[in-house]
Amino acid sequence: MINKEVEKLLLKVQKPGRYVGGELNEVIKNKKDVDVRFAFCFPDTYEVGMSHLGMKILYGLFNKVPYIWCERVFAPWIDMEELMIKHNIPLYALESGDPISDFDFIGFTLQYELSFSNMLNMLKLGNIPIKSSDRTELKNIVCAGGPCACNPEPIADFVDLFFIGEGEEVDLEVIELYRKCRKEGKSKQEFLQLAAQIEGVYVPSLYDVEYNEDGTIKSFTPNCDAPAVIHKRLMLQMDDVYYPENFVVPNIEIVHDRAVQEIFRGCIRGCRFCQAGFIYRPVREKSPEVIDEQCHILCNNTGYDEVSLSSLSSSDYSQIVPLLEKLTEWSKDEKVSISLPSLRVDGFTDEIMNKIKTVRKSGLTFAPEAGSQRMRDVINKNVEESELLKTCATAFDGGWTTVKLYFMIGLPTETYDDVADIANLGQKVVDTYYQCPNKPKGKSVRVTVSASCFVPKPFTPFQWEPQDTREVFASKQQKIKDSITTRKIQFNYHDASTSYLEAVFARGDRKLCKAMELACERGFHFDGWGDCFDLDKWLEIFEECGIDPTFYANRRRSFDEILPWDHIDYGVTKNYLLKECQKAYNNTTTPHCRLKCSNCGAAKYGKGVCFEKRKNMV
Repeated sequence: MINKEVEKLLLKVQKPGRYVGGELNEVIKNKKDVDVRFAFCFPDTYEVGMSHLGMKILYGLFNKVPYIWCERVFAPWIDMEELMIKHNIPLYALESGDPISDFDFIGFTLQYELSFSNMLNMLKLGNIPIKSSDRTELKNIVCAGGPCACNPEPIADFVDLFFIGEGEEVDLEVIELYRKCRKEGKSKQEFLQLAAQIEGVYVPSLYDVEYNEDGTIKSFTPNCDAPAVIHKRLMLQMDDVYYPENFVVPNIEIVHDRAVQEIFRGCIRGCRFCQAGFIYRPVREKSPEVIDEQCHILCNNTGYDEVSLSSLSSSDYSQIVPLLEKLTEWSKDEKVSISLPSLRVDGFTDEIMNKIKTVRKSGLTFAPEAGSQRMRDVINKNVEESELLKTCATAFDGGWTTVKLYFMIGLPTETYDDVADIANLGQKVVDTYYQCPNKPKGKSVRVTVSASCFVPKPFTPFQWEPQDTREVFASKQQKIKDSITTRKIQFNYHDASTSYLEAVFARGDRKLCKAMELACERGFHFDGWGDCFDLDKWLEIFEECGIDPTFYANRRRSFDEILPWDHIDYGVTKNYLLKECQKAYNNTTTPHCRLKCSNCGAAKYGKGVCFEKRKNMV
């Protein structure tokens, strides 16, 4: 429901469809019939935000409650932002066209540290004070969740409350509390103190941080009866968890323009660099019957002809073949293709291949993560080179000619020989293609090798490790280039500058809030996009604020240091992560959760694969 002023601007912007709303399945309510208005803000473009599954789930869940109206808000791209500022048009929600300053809650999902600047910029575009201390009334409550909420400290001054863990229950509990507090005439401060008592809610203003002379944290003290440790929330019975029967169907093409079905949460593997693999533990699966029914309903209600089965590692779903058999009973006739992203090298079988060949055949993607076996043991990838080559041979025999391989450089203990082995492994995949007797006739193979830069993340065994400097990353990228000897391999890599800033904010503390505030004043936005990112400008800000970014990104931390996120509990113990880090130094692997429980701490939730494993051992 766009206003006339916005309508006039649409002919002047690159993609007007981002800003108009009115899509199939959007939810429109009468403002007079609702008590709480929630602006669900995704701090990136419409195309990126509309592809995000978490937003789809919570949008549907909130709007099921009669007294809540949840609307979508995305960051306007540079062309639209300039016009909005010039014409004094505040940031607005797509459903009603109302400015976000009209909303009770302004909620952000934080998927990427480089979106922090967009979050502040969106508040500024909405004429909302960016600092929580400057928002004194019981309205415009700024909240945030998502994976980056696991270290909330670099943005602690701006967010009133963080949701730690999965949001389906805790979000609604906080909204209901807000409704009650407003009815009783309570102040914002009273509301926040009560919200802090809800498990999974972190209110940063209720905690004081003291620092040592060397800049490390000395103490972290709660006030006003706030809990000393904030425990994550999670959903245990996946078959009973809300899942939308409808998605809002976009009017323009988005990044992942298809139906998405979540098949399980968590990961059994324990790759030592992977934050998601630890913060979403334990693994909790949906049953094939529920998945099948939800997929069919979703396709009928949206018209999509592709369903992506979403998880951290799709082939680790314990009933993947029976599930695919169920889905193909109707998907083949209805010309719906089933895609399995996040396939593991050791999980791609003939059975799975034959099931996903039904309608369309795109390229296959695998993530060996490291070129040498020693490095794969260091990171606990638990994949042998022979398994990768066997899997590629299976795919080539099945008609595939395109394979993408994802790697990471800069991992702890990595040498230049390990880096060269990335190119060597790519070459072995090319050779495997030409050794396959049943490879597609008359077609050549295309192997894409992509190498991202390692970023040490909280709640991983590598949270204490330093990141390589940008100069070292550049020399390692050059090493891979020099080691590639065939045109059949395409090498993709990113400039290490963005990974450097990501590492600063991933392991940062509250002292970074000063830099974030200054960046907002200077109009920083879309730092995750090459069009806008400028590391030199960030380095200038750090210098002005007296901040040394290498302290956060490139410093090895001692095991006894208080980390900025130590007051948050994601279920996996710090002691377990420490032991895993030490095992990495010895190139020692840990078996995955279905083979053996390694006592990470997540069994305390009483559900999931690790709990079941331990129960059966007793």
